[in-house]
Amino acid sequence: MPGLLIKHGRVIDPASGRDERADVLIRDGLIEAVGQGLDGSAEVFDARGLVVAPGFIDMHVHLREPGFEHAETIETGCRAAAAGGFTSVCPMPNTSPVNDNPTVTSYIVERASRHAVVNVFPIGAITKDSAGETLAEMGSMKRAGVAAVSDDGRPVMNARVMRRALETAKAFGLPVIQHCEDLNLSAGGDMHEGVESTRLGLRGIPSSSEEVIVARDLLLAEYTGAQYHVAHISTRRSIEMVAQARSRGLAVTCEVTPHHMSLADEDMPPYDSNYKMRPPLRSRGDVAAVVDAIAAGVVDAIATDHAPHAGSEKMQEYERCPFGIIGLETALGVALQVLYHSGRIPLTRLVELFTVGPARILKLDRGRLAPGAAGDVTVFDPDLEWTYDLDKSFSKSRNTPWEGTAFRGGPVATIVDGVVVWRRD
Repeated sequence: MPGLLIKHGRVIDPASGRDERADVLIRDGLIEAVGQGLDGSAEVFDARGLVVAPGFIDMHVHLREPGFEHAETIETGCRAAAAGGFTSVCPMPNTSPVNDNPTVTSYIVERASRHAVVNVFPIGAITKDSAGETLAEMGSMKRAGVAAVSDDGRPVMNARVMRRALETAKAFGLPVIQHCEDLNLSAGGDMHEGVESTRLGLRGIPSSSEEVIVARDLLLAEYTGAQYHVAHISTRRSIEMVAQARSRGLAVTCEVTPHHMSLADEDMPPYDSNYKMRPPLRSRGDVAAVVDAIAAGVVDAIATDHAPHAGSEKMQEYERCPFGIIGLETALGVALQVLYHSGRIPLTRLVELFTVGPARILKLDRGRLAPGAAGDVTVFDPDLEWTYDLDKSFSKSRNTPWEGTAFRGGPVATIVDGVVVWRRD
């Protein structure tokens, strides 16, 4: 193969501490060299004025296949991921059938090998059918290719089951990812419980519904010594508890979504289903706490929780429509505006949240630019002026609050195994 030579870019690799003008040479799907003045027989990609980073990893997406292909497929979801600068995605197990056994895991891996333009690392279920009662086949799922376990969307409510899950996952070297929500406290809720829910006459989901499960699970994680990860953390008290647990040396990590770092409940146009997600958009104070936690190093990863729904499902009355929004193609634009252009964090920290952060949590051999590493690269322009146009989206679904939003900064090209799988026109 002739290879690919990325020239003149600003190479940022938090895993090695590199931030300099350099070239990156990829050959046979692997990085051959990183340095200045590289040459050789290879296709040249001129990255002058652009940032060259390790391939971005989204550790929390919903690709809906198998079972809900009307909303998204592995193929369309991965094309949307590539257009967002992601070279790897981790689909959650709430498919139909649920990814709770090696047969379903193998199906997803096989479909991805044939139809996905980016890497796919499935997340397996914690319990059978994600019903929260009997543990799923963690060992055999790991052998089939899962990177972690989670009952995302259906939290493990039984503390005894959660303890056994943490112990079993620890034995197999798998992180446990929890959607933290006490379903008894949140039952019937449609948005964050507060002034806005009262004003709109909608049933509220209190912050405590997340915080109660975070508190319980941190106690169990300490007791078992297991690796525990809080998905889409959204409240100030949850963040405080995670920070305290980490200060005591617990193997606890957390992720933040672009929407929870940028939007509050008061930003929602009345009854607009494109602003309905779980956990819900929280208060302005919670949003500030999320951004502060990112700047302080408490947050380990940015993950989209890309959750496509067909228009026929999402465009119903607010109380009846499902939770979730798409976010793969807008994640970098939101993160750059909220975190970098506001001066809260440097580019190196932002790249870390998309690369080595999730790679460390999931123990993936990705997220770095070094000789011998996978030839996955994300090229972006932190000052690119562009507007998100849903008509050009690769996703099958359209449920987003970002339609028509003008961004400063975004992806320019996505490279997987040395092949340019997407490039901005």
